[in-house]
Amino acid sequence: MLEIFEYDFMLRAFAAGLIIAVLASVTGSFIVLRRYSLLTETLAHTSLVGVAVGLLTGSNPVWVAVIVSMIAAWVIEYLRSYHNLYSDSILAIFLSGSLALAIVIVSVAGSFNASLFSYLFGSILAVSSEDLLVMGLFGSLALAVLLGLFKEFYFIAFDEEVAQVSGLRVKLLNFLLVSIVAVIIALSIRVVGTLLIGALMVIPAISALRYRMGFARTVMLAMAFALASVTAGMTLSFYFSLPSGATIVLAVLLIFIVSMVINRR
Repeated sequence: MLEIFEYDFMLRAFAAGLIIAVLASVTGSFIVLRRYSLLTETLAHTSLVGVAVGLLTGSNPVWVAVIVSMIAAWVIEYLRSYHNLYSDSILAIFLSGSLALAIVIVSVAGSFNASLFSYLFGSILAVSSEDLLVMGLFGSLALAVLLGLFKEFYFIAFDEEVAQVSGLRVKLLNFLLVSIVAVIIALSIRVVGTLLIGALMVIPAISALRYRMGFARTVMLAMAFALASVTAGMTLSFYFSLPSGATIVLAVLLIFIVSMVINRR
């Protein structure tokens, strides 16, 4: 069983997976509570545009994905906050538009290859020490902001209008939250892929909410579910030669089904 830890690439993969599990589950708890879950899928598809641009220009796809995701997150929040457009409508536009744009750019670049598929479905075993350092650095900053403004983010997620009346700078905090989500998603594409990161960010939070605990405990439980899913998914993928990203998502989906059965009422 412990032979899985005899390989350096597996140690890096586990470290990357656990970092993303913590970040995704904590951030996802706020997103789910705001009924803004589709934002994760939208930004994941938008980050694919960044990957496509990176492959076309020969730049680092992850860094370009971070920039493109941040810009998209700001535009989405601007349209929602200042133009009173429905959130689901904005996200639907960006979701379909970014996917179409990414396909065109990839086609022009002639990059329909294994490199692209590693970003679509994840390639956690290819995580380098440099990738791990970047995840740790930006992940620590994102987690520090989330924990430092935990009450404010929760207040906004619970009732944005009341938070506005109470004097909180709601619009600024909203921009900050979507920026954190964008960065985490862009950094996660090497772990679970653009097509699967939304599941890792949303499903643990939904599963934890089924237990009807206080919000802080719900966040902790969502984190535990995400960590367990990454550990189980990585272990199964190693011993049965399964795709790691998809196996992780199936593990967290199983946790959701169990949570639904336990909390049928």
